[in-house]
Amino acid sequence: MTAPAITRRVEQVMGMPISLALRGRHAGDATGEAAWQEALAELRRVDEVFSTWRPHSQVSRLGRGEITLDGCDPAVAEVLRLGDDARLSSDGAFDIWLPDADGVRRLDPSGVVKGWAVDRAVAPLLALADTDVCLSAGGDMVCHVADPDGEPWSIGIEDPLDPTRLVARVPVHCGAVATSGSAHRGAHVVDARSGRAQDALASVTVIGAHLTGVDIDATTALALGVDGPAWLRSRLRTAVVVRADGRAETVA
Repeated sequence: MTAPAITRRVEQVMGMPISLALRGRHAGDATGEAAWQEALAELRRVDEVFSTWRPHSQVSRLGRGEITLDGCDPAVAEVLRLGDDARLSSDGAFDIWLPDADGVRRLDPSGVVKGWAVDRAVAPLLALADTDVCLSAGGDMVCHVADPDGEPWSIGIEDPLDPTRLVARVPVHCGAVATSGSAHRGAHVVDARSGRAQDALASVTVIGAHLTGVDIDATTALALGVDGPAWLRSRLRTAVVVRADGRAETVA
């Protein structure tokens, strides 16, 4: 049987590549393209509100104390609530208030926003009839197969110590996959309690129903370092963890 053709799109939004793969009824037609453009528009709206690189974004102004939460888009309060929930569940290892080089805590909800934004943006694509969808933001993705008996998307998990090879492949019918690691950005995830990057884990990939949750949990587990796998088990998460020495383990 011939595999269905896949149509691919990619754009730079929110400072990262946003890529789409479609297969099925609306792959390559005007309806699929319109849904893609709607998804991109939502991501651009999110970036206008939440970008920490834009000095006039609502989040930047909120962090400087120039506006109050009541003066922001209601979505800001939603993201801050998610960040606070993650802080509590991780005993403070994850936080949206992070210390800068001078030790001053600055508002940076980026660890929540990416997965949350993609969960919002993917809605018009998931509404496409008889069409399989894989929407990826910087490697974190939402996958959907319209037919429950259809071919799953095969998601490769990159070896953070050698990006030319994979440590695993994960079949996903309907769900999300998020990876946090040092392969492309170095040790950029810190334990918010100390402000120091953990180096016990090279990458954490979490698989679950919604990207918002798995993205936050992947980042949190990486920040927790050696305690990350046990924390994921306590959350009943399915994950692939690569330790700093290259050992890979499955958490389930």
